[in-house]
Amino acid sequence: MCGVAGMVSTASPDPAAVRTMCDVLAHRGPDGAGFHTDDHVALGMRRLAVIDVGGGDQPVFNEDRSVIAVFNGEIYNFPELRRDLQSRGHTFRTNGDSECLVHLYEEHGEDCVRHLRGMFAFAVWDARQGRLLLARDRVGKKPLYYRETAGELAFASELKALSTVAGTGGEVDPVALHHYLTYQYVPAPWSILRGVRKLPPGCLLTWRGGRVQVKRYWSLDFSPVPAPDEEEAAERTRELLLEATRIRMVSERPLGAFLSGGVDSSAVVAAMARVSTEPVKTFSIGFEDTRFDERTHARAVARQYGTDHHEFVVEASALDILPTLAWYFDEPFADSSAIPSFYVAQLSRRHVTVALNGDGGDESFGGYTRYARMAGLERFRVHGALRPVVGHMGRSLLAAAPACSMRRRAGRALTLLGETSQRRYARMMSYFMPEQKQVLYTERLLEATAGVDSYDLVDQAFRGSRAISRVNQLMDVDVNTYLPGDLLVKVDISTMANSLEARSPFLDHRLMEWAAGLPAQLKVRGGTTKYLLKKALRDWLPHEVLHRPKQGFGVPMAHWLRTDLRDVAWDVLTDRTATDRGLFRPEAVRTLLREHEAGEDHARRIWALMQFELWHRRFVDRPQPVPPAVAGQPLRHTG
Repeated sequence: MCGVAGMVSTASPDPAAVRTMCDVLAHRGPDGAGFHTDDHVALGMRRLAVIDVGGGDQPVFNEDRSVIAVFNGEIYNFPELRRDLQSRGHTFRTNGDSECLVHLYEEHGEDCVRHLRGMFAFAVWDARQGRLLLARDRVGKKPLYYRETAGELAFASELKALSTVAGTGGEVDPVALHHYLTYQYVPAPWSILRGVRKLPPGCLLTWRGGRVQVKRYWSLDFSPVPAPDEEEAAERTRELLLEATRIRMVSERPLGAFLSGGVDSSAVVAAMARVSTEPVKTFSIGFEDTRFDERTHARAVARQYGTDHHEFVVEASALDILPTLAWYFDEPFADSSAIPSFYVAQLSRRHVTVALNGDGGDESFGGYTRYARMAGLERFRVHGALRPVVGHMGRSLLAAAPACSMRRRAGRALTLLGETSQRRYARMMSYFMPEQKQVLYTERLLEATAGVDSYDLVDQAFRGSRAISRVNQLMDVDVNTYLPGDLLVKVDISTMANSLEARSPFLDHRLMEWAAGLPAQLKVRGGTTKYLLKKALRDWLPHEVLHRPKQGFGVPMAHWLRTDLRDVAWDVLTDRTATDRGLFRPEAVRTLLREHEAGEDHARRIWALMQFELWHRRFVDRPQPVPPAVAGQPLRHTG
């Protein structure tokens, strides 16, 4: 696991700039650095040593040093790849996974990526061809930013590293901001800065002679396959999860797991216990507010498997960490569960270097309650000609109804029913609705985003899906939007900020490909989510863990914004620094704050605005190359 950076140019690259980028990435790789420079390329990396700790330094080279690579991630099938490549006559100098990459490239060119089973973002320089290849893993666990200028390409694992390159600039992209306020994250290929892009998941970028081409090499296929017998499907689920877990437990450094008490993380811990010869180290975060606390369920799983369990409570003073989060999250990021994610990573790093987690279980096996909710709304069919009328009625009710009233809930329902299925789902996933943006934006921002419809991103995902059932379509949409844009960013940044490697068995592409073809009734049946997965795990997990309502990894943000965080929100969003940006109408922002205090829940929207403002101050107003110290220790050890 590493951070990577580099420059390629038709002229001469700047090695010093690459070293500066790598310095900014030091938290991703505290165990060492490596560099390579020639007439047209400069490559660098920071290393977190996990496999071949003593000999796995980078960059890696082929036999005649004409192919050079820097690699971020883990290749879980590297032992098989290594044996095959050696049988073909390739010579290895290390015992790690990274060196497989250059020899695979010699054999398969850019198709080398199709042979990798793992998480990765890498760069391969082919000196003979004068070609740079960048690639990102199938689902987007590892990030990669790039900036293209005349004859030159610069890239890095993080935006703040790339921002140190001269000429990158600090101008906010209004379209990226527009999308962020809809989805709580900046979706690829945009970045929050003009001129900087993200390489999307499952994509390759090639640079040669100053010309850049991006193409997709993988997408998850939800085309239906013949429905298997339920018992056979449950057994296959267990087999695939055990294998995906086993290959992710290869490490020369201490290893453990995040245990939230939900089905997915509990399933991973159960699988780890079945393939481990020692007690699994598990880590949980809790809250005093019982609506957000899952420690009781995590303890039940820890007891059943005799894990070495550690847990902490996040208290309201955790909000002191906001400046630190703003630095590590290079872009505005409004998923408030980043707070407990950061702290569970910090807690875990005191004991282990690698932590497995349950990410991806919801998207493969139908875990979100919104899937069942959407299926329920499908039963209420509104004729196309009546949709605008129904939607207008809903918006009128929302505008006039008191906060937290039955009329307001009716207004939300009618607003959803007034949309097509695709737009209905987009509104479910929205922070700011289009009509709310019209009130929030200044004329300047309205003009800059005129004609840009953030919901087109969801429409495109629906159009690209091969699924025939609504539930599978929704999961396909999430795999291409919410999963890589929100969940995987949150975990990558939270763990890498603490020099911790996160691995996700449910995101094994073979498991995902198998699950994608399963019929929807094996995923969501009536009001039951994860039907097949729960059936597969019935002998692995306590009944109360399998069948309790989904809780999510949230925080009591609405309460915090009325208490501990109230003054901070007002100060950050209404002072001259914020209002002088000319992006949001000051009175619209104050209305959000006042309505929230009166009982309406605007927590997600207020938090999104705060995160943008804090990011802007950190990276645009007063750029700083080093992270702030974490304020205090807002964690209370409970066992």
